[in-house]
Amino acid sequence: RRRLAVTAAVSGAVTAGWLYLRHQKERQRRQRHLRQLRQLALGQGDFQLCDTSGTSRSKADFLGTWVLLYFGFTHCPDVCPEELQKLGRALELLERDPALPPVQPLFVTVDPERDDAAALARYLRDFHPRFLGLTGSPERVREAAAAFRVYMSAGPRDADGDYVVDHSVLTFLLDPDGLCRDCYGRSRTAEEVARSVRGHMDTYEPLAP
Repeated sequence: RRRLAVTAAVSGAVTAGWLYLRHQKERQRRQRHLRQLRQLALGQGDFQLCDTSGTSRSKADFLGTWVLLYFGFTHCPDVCPEELQKLGRALELLERDPALPPVQPLFVTVDPERDDAAALARYLRDFHPRFLGLTGSPERVREAAAAFRVYMSAGPRDADGDYVVDHSVLTFLLDPDGLCRDCYGRSRTAEEVARSVRGHMDTYEPLAP
């Protein structure tokens, strides 16, 4: 019995040591990824836009909150609706755990000519009740896109004056300090996004004051 107890103790210690090393390795990977994002200066700049109620908003307004930020436009034929549906699903998955802090989804238009506050409000209500739309002057929108290194370019107009805006398809995760923690492309599923967000929440350490 003593030998069994010793064997069990040794086995438990080995397992605990392996789990600790695995945790440390994952933490180091996340820290390395965060350093890379900081070096790219993704989302380090501020923005000055207006929400669908006409209230002026800057990135500082969302400090203390986790944010999922997507750039798109309401006349997008397929990509934006697909990405917003995916984000809505990811938010629903996260909301199943009441212990997790809430995430604020933001939609910044890359088409301010057509996407005023009313257009954004009508469009976003189909995806998630807490989606907040942001718009502004063309100059302000370009500045916001540049802060996140988002490409945007309006295409030629057709006979009806309609056009498509080509833009980067990425969703950015901002932590409560306003730093970009991660970004997700079209290949990531709602489940993968939710799992990644939860992982960043679990390993989050506030910046020193």
